[in-house]
Amino acid sequence: MTKATNRGEGALLRSLPGHIFQGWMAVSAGLVLLFIAVPLATTLTAPTGEILLETLADPAVLQSVWLSMSTSATAAAIAFVFGTPLAYFLARNDFPGKKIVESLVDLPIMIPHPVVGIALLSLTSPNMWFGEFLRSLGVEIMGTRTGIVCVLVFVGMPFYVNTAKSGMESIPRRMENVSRSLGAGSAATFFRITLPLCWRYMLVGMIMCMARAISEFGAIIIVAYHPMIAPVLMYERFTAYGLTYSQPVAVILIVVSMLFFLLLRSMSLTKSEAR
Repeated sequence: MTKATNRGEGALLRSLPGHIFQGWMAVSAGLVLLFIAVPLATTLTAPTGEILLETLADPAVLQSVWLSMSTSATAAAIAFVFGTPLAYFLARNDFPGKKIVESLVDLPIMIPHPVVGIALLSLTSPNMWFGEFLRSLGVEIMGTRTGIVCVLVFVGMPFYVNTAKSGMESIPRRMENVSRSLGAGSAATFFRITLPLCWRYMLVGMIMCMARAISEFGAIIIVAYHPMIAPVLMYERFTAYGLTYSQPVAVILIVVSMLFFLLLRSMSLTKSEAR
């Protein structure tokens, strides 16, 4: 009887840590999901239908949302054109200082974003040779659409480069080597082998770049408060009128962000199925 009891107690003790671990995992996961979902759900359900329809019919709101979307798409396109060569170079080459270059690419993710605005304005100031050069070309950064795009490229580029780089690293080098051994040049190999095999990664990178760009606020209010993108308009309405008139704009931004990340997840699923 004693031995049976001891065996039962031993089994209970052995199973107890597993139950505690599973309970901790479940409770923690639930708390995190609630922490994210409850504030978003509260914001989505806060505006009345009348105010929401009024906001959707407001030309200023529609213009700011369109400006956010179009400038973010422009930033993603620029990241694709100029970030792809950098991603390919980092994916296919090992060299002294590579970690420094990769850290430099990641730096816009880590630094406070008002610093980004200050840095861009410092570079393009009329007192700087580069700023004077831009002015001679008729290019203005402060308070222009061009300035907004510059900021969005700066904050979104790391997401594209890192995602495209991961895709290129997943392609066996031997496939490119075979192409080169058959007489194809480096450009032909890239466009016929590398690009078709990693285009999903590049598309996901562009979506991530655009999604990050849509959410930018800190650097934009320094470089280009006007014309107003959607986050700046939401901030202005909050400071001027409070939650009632800022919440509908927040709802629009939440919905747009959700659509982007649903698209991102669907692309990731397609990429996994392709494997």
